[in-house]
Amino acid sequence: MKVLILIHVLSAIIGVGPTFFAHLLTRPDKDVGELRIAMKYSKLLEFFPKIGGSIAVLTGIALVLVGDYGSFTQIWLLGSLILYILIQIIVIGFITPPTKKVNEWLERPENLELTGAPPEEIQTALISIYRRFYLASSLGVLLFIFMILKP
Repeated sequence: MKVLILIHVLSAIIGVGPTFFAHLLTRPDKDVGELRIAMKYSKLLEFFPKIGGSIAVLTGIALVLVGDYGSFTQIWLLGSLILYILIQIIVIGFITPPTKKVNEWLERPENLELTGAPPEEIQTALISIYRRFYLASSLGVLLFIFMILKP
């Protein structure tokens, strides 16, 4: 049981962790060169939530099934699951599309040598990404509060 808890906690930290500083990579005040580097790191960090988050959900379900945590309908448990799903929806549904737009713009041959601030359209996408990452981070903090303060 302790090993399952350890795996669950570590995978939750690794899975949700990148969300807490992703907004630093997507700040809208970056020039094109900084933006290229930030998007490169963002792509690398996508791996952790996919794997860690999936393991956290599976081990969380296993903990409820084999442990004495009670019913799935408890507010902390149901709330944690809903928060995790909301974070995934925000990241996959509302952050990924504008991020893809920014990456496609950066990869266009005519933009490879650009310097200075990106155009307004890309700045707008970055502001959207930035704000949504803050929302996902806030939900992540609430998720961890639920997990820590469970009855």
